[in-house]
Amino acid sequence: MLQSFFDGLVLIVSFPAILYLFAGILLGLWLGIVPGLGGVTGMVILLPFTFGMEPAPALAMLLGLFAVVSTSDTVSSVMLGIPGTIASQATVLDGHQMAKRGLAQTALGAAFFCSAFGGVLGGIAMALSLPIALWIILAFGSPEFFLLSLLGLVMVGAVSGNAVSKGIGAAALGLLLSQIGYPVASSTPRYWFGNPDLLDGLPLVPIFLGLFGIPEMMELAARRTSIAHIGDTRAENDSLLQGVREAMKNKWLAIRCSLLGVYTGMLPGIGSAVVDWLAYGHAVQSAKDRSQFGKGDIRGVIGPESANNAVLGGSLIPTLAFGIPGSGAMAILLGALTIHGFAPGRSMLETNLDVTYSMVWTIIIANLIGAAVLAVWGRQVARAAFIDGNLVVPAVIMFIFMGSWLWQPSMFTWIVLLSVGLFGYLMKTGGWPRPPFILGFVLGPIMENAMSITYQSYTPLEVIQRPTVLILLAVVSVVFFLAVKQTRKRLSDFNIEITRESRGSLYLSSLMAVIMCVVFAVAIWLALDWTPLSRITPIFVGIMGLITMAFVIGSDFTKQRRFARAEDGEAGGTIGGFLAENRSELAIFAMIAVMVAATPWIGTYAAVIAFAAFFMKFWGRYSLLWTAVYSFGIWVVLYVLYDRMLHTRFEPPFFL
Repeated sequence: MLQSFFDGLVLIVSFPAILYLFAGILLGLWLGIVPGLGGVTGMVILLPFTFGMEPAPALAMLLGLFAVVSTSDTVSSVMLGIPGTIASQATVLDGHQMAKRGLAQTALGAAFFCSAFGGVLGGIAMALSLPIALWIILAFGSPEFFLLSLLGLVMVGAVSGNAVSKGIGAAALGLLLSQIGYPVASSTPRYWFGNPDLLDGLPLVPIFLGLFGIPEMMELAARRTSIAHIGDTRAENDSLLQGVREAMKNKWLAIRCSLLGVYTGMLPGIGSAVVDWLAYGHAVQSAKDRSQFGKGDIRGVIGPESANNAVLGGSLIPTLAFGIPGSGAMAILLGALTIHGFAPGRSMLETNLDVTYSMVWTIIIANLIGAAVLAVWGRQVARAAFIDGNLVVPAVIMFIFMGSWLWQPSMFTWIVLLSVGLFGYLMKTGGWPRPPFILGFVLGPIMENAMSITYQSYTPLEVIQRPTVLILLAVVSVVFFLAVKQTRKRLSDFNIEITRESRGSLYLSSLMAVIMCVVFAVAIWLALDWTPLSRITPIFVGIMGLITMAFVIGSDFTKQRRFARAEDGEAGGTIGGFLAENRSELAIFAMIAVMVAATPWIGTYAAVIAFAAFFMKFWGRYSLLWTAVYSFGIWVVLYVLYDRMLHTRFEPPFFL
C-alpha cells in the first residue's frame, strides 16, 4: 500500500499531468469566485476535453479544478456576502461582517489557510481511512441518514443567535418549501398548484443566491458607499498573516471541523450542502464566548472553511468503492472514470490503487497551490472592499441572475430568485435569521427520504438494535441537551443578523409571523387528503411552525409594549414608517424587478445591459462615458462567458 501511495504521487508530478493539474486549479479558482458557477459547471466544461487523454492527467485536471472551488468561493462570501457556491454559505455570516469592519484580509487569510489545511487533512484522512471507510459507508443506512439530518436541524439554535424561536420558524418554513414537488414515497405531487415548473421542487441555487445575494446588494446600493464601513482605509491589524495567526490559535477547532468534513463527505447525499452549517454550529456551541458570532468572529470563518474543503476527500470513497456518487461533481467524476476504463469497486482499492492514491495527491497538491495563489493575490482582492459600491452592484446582480439561469434556464428561475430575494430582505430587516431557512430547505428532502425508506424497510426493533443508530442518538441527545442548557443560561445572546431593532421592524416581524401562520395552516389543510407517507412530514412541519409562530408573535408583542413605554422609544412605529425608512433599498429592488419583467419582452441581453446602464447613470450618477464603458463590459461578459463559453440559452425578445 505504501508503494502505491508514492506511485500515485509519481503519476501526478510527471509530465504532462502536472500541467493539466495547474490548468484545472486556475480554472477552478476563477469559477469559485463567480457566484453561481462552481465546480460542477467547470467539470462539465472540461469533461469533453479529457476524451483521448491519459487517465492520470485527465483526473488531475478534473479533480484539481473541483478541489479549489471551495477555497476561492470564500472571496465572494467575504467580500460580497454572497455564497460563491453552496459550500460557502455559513462563511457569509461572520466573514462578510469582518469585511464590513475593514478586516477582509484577516478573514481571507484565515479562510485560505484553513481551506488548505482542511483539504490536505481530508486527503490524508481519506488515504488512512480506506480500511475502515467501507465499514462506515455500509453501516450507514436510512435510519442513520435521518438521525444525521436531525442533528443538522438541532444546530438551528446555533445559527439563530438570540432569535431562537424565529430561527425554528424559519427552518420550519424551509422544510415546508422543500416538500414541493414529487415525494419519494408517492407518485402524487405536492403543493404544485398546477404549475409544471414546481413538479421537481424549487431549485436550490436561486434559493441561496436570492436569500443572501439580493438583500446584500440592495443594502450596498442604498448606502452609496464601499463594502467596508470604515472609510477608505482598512483596520490597523488587518493582514493575511493575522488571519493565519488566528487560524493557528484555533487549530483544534480547525482539526475537529476538518475531520467532521471528511466523515460527513463519505455519506452520499449529505456532503458540502450541510457540513458547513454543522461546522458553524459546532464552532458556536464549543465556544466559551459567543457574543461576537454574527458580528465578525474569526471562528465563524475557520470552522466552515476547514470542513468544506475536507469533504472532497471523504466523498471520493463511496464514489470509488461503490460507484455511488454523493453529488453532481462526483457523478461527473464517475463518468470520467468509466470513460477511461476504470470500474468503481474492488479494483480501485486493489489493482488500480495507485490511481486512487493519485487522486489523494491531487487533492493535497491542489489545495496547497490554490491557497498559495489566493494568498499572493489576497491584498488585491481585499482592496475590493473599498471600491465604490455603485461599481459593484450591477455586475454582481448580473452574476447572481445568470448563475441561477445556468442551473435552470427559464423565467421561473428568475421569479423564484426575485421572490426569495425580497423575502430574504424582509427577514433581515425584520430580525429573522436566514441561515435556518436554507438549512431546513436543504435538509428537508434528505430527512423525508430517509424517514420514508426506514418506515418501509425496518421495524422499530430493528432500528434501535443498530449500533450506529444508538451512537447517533447519543450524539443528537448530547448536542440537544447542550443547546437547551446554553439557551437557558442565555449564553446564546448573540446576533446572526445585524439589524437595527425598532418598532417598525417589530411590526414587520409580527406581520411576517402572521402570514407564515396562514401558510402553515393552509399547508396542513391541503395535506390532509394525501397518503400517510406523503402527508406526515408536511403536517408535522406545519404544526411545528404554528406553535413557533405563536411564540414569535407573543415575543414581538412584549417588545412592542416595551418600546411604547420607553420615553426614548422611536416614533413612527408603523409598517408605513418602516417602509419609508427603507425606500432606497426598495427602489433598488424595483429596478431589479423591472429588469426581470422586461426580459421576456426585450430579451436577456437588453434587459441586463439596460439595468446596468440605468443604475450607473441615474443611481450611481456616473458620466455617460463611464456608463457606456461599464455597459459594454457587461455585454462582453454575457457574450464571451455565458453565450460562447457556457452556451447558455438566453431569453430572446418577443419579436424574434
